[in-house]
Amino acid sequence: MGTYKEKLSILSEMIAFARVDHTLKESEYQFLLKVATNLGVEKKVFDHLLSEKSPKVILKTQAERIVQFHRLLLLMNVDQEQHKKEVSTLYNIGLHMGLPPAAISQVLEVMHNYPDKVIPPDVLINIFKAHYN
Repeated sequence: MGTYKEKLSILSEMIAFARVDHTLKESEYQFLLKVATNLGVEKKVFDHLLSEKSPKVILKTQAERIVQFHRLLLLMNVDQEQHKKEVSTLYNIGLHMGLPPAAISQVLEVMHNYPDKVIPPDVLINIFKAHYN
């Protein structure tokens, strides 16, 4: 995985996305904390990101962008609720990452076919692969 600055940027983006509905639920906080831990970011640093954004770093590879899109998708569904604003924001984040619009739409549609709307990573990757071929 990328640099420490990239990791902080990833977490900042996720925190901002979690707050699209103007709240940060406990389930979202716990999910974000697990991501931080997996990225090697200490809880103290993570908690600081809740009040102070990290500078935006553009993810270099398509694979990194797809992984980040998947994290955001999981975050959106962790509280078992979906708001139109969350779906719209996630779609727009995917576009800004340079992901294919048709692939993003397909992912947002297909997620309803899985328990808790958690798309398996291999299914997600295959959707994006199909749109790059």
